[in-house]
Amino acid sequence: MQFGLYQQQTTSLVMTQELRQAIHLLQYSAVELTNFIQEQALENPLLEVKERSKLEDYSFSTFTPNRNEEHASPIDYAHVSRTSLFDHLLLQVQELRLSDKQKKEITYFVYSLREDGYLSRSLEEISEELSINIEEAEDALFTMQSFDPAGVGARDLQECLLLQLERLDSRNFLAEQVITHYMDAFAKRKWKDISLKLNVSLAEIQEVNDLIQTLDPRPGTQYIAEPVQFVKPELRIVPHEGDLLVHLEDELIPNVGLNHHYEKLLRQEGDQEASQYAKQKIQQVQWLMRSIQQRKQTIVKVGEAIARHQKEYFLNKNGALKPLTLKEIAEEIDVHESTVSRATTNKFADTPRGVIELKSLFSSGVQSGIGESTSSRSIKEWMKELIASENKQKPLSDAKIVAWLEKEKGTTVSRRAIAKYRDELGIPSSSKRKRFE
Repeated sequence: MQFGLYQQQTTSLVMTQELRQAIHLLQYSAVELTNFIQEQALENPLLEVKERSKLEDYSFSTFTPNRNEEHASPIDYAHVSRTSLFDHLLLQVQELRLSDKQKKEITYFVYSLREDGYLSRSLEEISEELSINIEEAEDALFTMQSFDPAGVGARDLQECLLLQLERLDSRNFLAEQVITHYMDAFAKRKWKDISLKLNVSLAEIQEVNDLIQTLDPRPGTQYIAEPVQFVKPELRIVPHEGDLLVHLEDELIPNVGLNHHYEKLLRQEGDQEASQYAKQKIQQVQWLMRSIQQRKQTIVKVGEAIARHQKEYFLNKNGALKPLTLKEIAEEIDVHESTVSRATTNKFADTPRGVIELKSLFSSGVQSGIGESTSSRSIKEWMKELIASENKQKPLSDAKIVAWLEKEKGTTVSRRAIAKYRDELGIPSSSKRKRFE
């Protein structure tokens, strides 16, 4: 084996820091991009940020919006002050006419609850920690279970439903009997067996089911304070003379420029280190400006391509989405498929159909009998309409839905695909949709 030095010319793709950050910028939503620009402004004194519209500091709990404003922000109408489940229950504890010792015990039970309102700990465990007997622990639990919301403090689903049934203005004793003695059979829809044992009709069991559906199996979740998510459409798609125009809505994103005042100060210092620092920061500002401009152009190009493909959906009130993939758009505008994915993730458009996420305008296709392709979303819409109008005493099976789609819509879909779409829509099977009245 010979050793030596040789020259070899090769090419390789190197992802620079600038390229990596440009990719991130494209994936950012308008709000995330604004936050990123603000962070960069704190680090770079040469970056000048000019807000296009100043958002005032509102107190959401007391602010009364001016509804006559031409461009009212949805933030003006938000009320984000929410009471947690624990605060709601503790307030009810303070209103009780009980001794401090009893209030302390009930408070301990409140803090032993899960966020969904269930008590997952045993009475024996809690009574030992409080140094009280089981009877006193049961009294504290019974008191807490009388609080609002109904069902709080339950130890399982059966107890939760019973607590809510017992609090109804007009109690349904049949429902209470079914839940108490036939919970498993009822859940498995063995209604005929239950009706024979209780000597009632299937229609009455159906009424019990309808009543159970109105109850809340997780009473504490309504008090979980989730942050309100606001979206700002970055595109506006408007009809114009039988066609569609795509406009960029970027007023939320601040204007970015070079702060010439600081630039002159740094250059006038005569210090080589200060001059080098200024040069580096100027390059960062120029790169950021180019990246933002490129991001705008890419989002508009993707939006225009989507609008061309889904023209019928936007212009026609009853229009259906056409099958569309990221790859099709990528090939049309000559970019990588991942670029289209980033340009449509967390990006919204204000359209004649309302505010829509761009990613939701993509849909897989199913081949029809005449060679055309139908989007899976259109098939789901047809299924929803068909099932909504079906005979509830004789609901349509998946096989009958397949036959209906082939006959009425000219679309061939497998029964497995129908079952999949039905699950995605949250529609139960025909046996569970059947009614006995």
